[in-house]
Amino acid sequence: MTDPTPDHPGIRIFAPPVYRHPNDGARWSKRYGSTPNAAYACPCGQTRTAIGAHAVAALVADYDAHRSVCTGTPAPLAEGRTAA
Repeated sequence: MTDPTPDHPGIRIFAPPVYRHPNDGARWSKRYGSTPNAAYACPCGQTRTAIGAHAVAALVADYDAHRSVCTGTPAPLAEGRTAA
């Protein structure tokens, strides 16, 4: 699955289950599961990615906060004539 882009905004979260069944042979192994990761993109151009459970939770909170105040219009470029 690909990350969202400003052209295709949204949020993508991959969070594998933490709980394992007691009869699962991998429960007691040293093999680690997949690491949670997430990414979001807004039509205004803001994008962000996160890796790890705490970072993914913070990204989701940031995405909710950003959506509540964002108008969805791209930020003006500070290049060329508009920068002067």
